[in-house]
Amino acid sequence: MLTPGISDLIPHGGSMCLLERVVSWDAAQLTAATGSHRHADNPLLRNGSLDSVHLCEYGAQAMAVHGGLLAQQQGQRAAPGFLVSLRDVWLAPVAVQECAGELEVVARRLFGDGSGWQYEFAVSHQSRMLASGRVAVVLRRG
Repeated sequence: MLTPGISDLIPHGGSMCLLERVVSWDAAQLTAATGSHRHADNPLLRNGSLDSVHLCEYGAQAMAVHGGLLAQQQGQRAAPGFLVSLRDVWLAPVAVQECAGELEVVARRLFGDGSGWQYEFAVSHQSRMLASGRVAVVLRRG
């Protein structure tokens, strides 16, 4: 189900790799799609429910995939990073696991250098916005 190589671009493995395929990407942004919100083995499920706050992780993973693809394009591997902040987060009151079909996850790069990245993300289902916000990551070197 995963796009070949997607799990090689982020530090998450197995069912914690939430994104299933890259729809499109360029230097500025990435769009991914996934149905993992409906998988019984989704590690973010609590008592059979996936709340919209969990979509921040989907946004962060899209950011990591984008950073990994940019590094790969330059013949490198992205440095591991630490999520240090979520800002301007907006969440729809929805039981995400009940959304039939795929989620669309967009990550747009706002800033990036050797010390860290900042992205804005949006997660939607059938054109309905479910979550959005900004994510900052500090990269670990060495």
